[in-house]
Amino acid sequence: MSKNSDKDDRLEQHYRRVGTHEPRCLICGETDPRCLEKHHIAGRRHHEDTALVCRNCHRKLSDGQLDHTPRGQQVPEGQLTTIGLFVLGLCEFLVLIIERLREFGYWLVNESSRAGAVS
Repeated sequence: MSKNSDKDDRLEQHYRRVGTHEPRCLICGETDPRCLEKHHIAGRRHHEDTALVCRNCHRKLSDGQLDHTPRGQQVPEGQLTTIGLFVLGLCEFLVLIIERLREFGYWLVNESSRAGAVS
């Protein structure tokens, strides 16, 4: 078996793992399937819905989830808890997206200034 075949097989395994041949991190836009993971929006124990994100964004999202429930305390199981954790998980996404949008906005203003664009 050739090295290219092995590499192609590994790449295909990554595509299967992430569930698409056109993967993209929902936060930063990373497209390399080796760097992408499925993030459980409400937390793995609470709901099965996932979103595709890169490993860096996944770490940030998962760290934010640690503050969603009191440390060392069990949260009651049930629909209200699941919905609450899902909403908080979406908030974590929005925080990262807002940070990315702010960076992009500043970049656009700087590019505009450098290009001498007139409003």
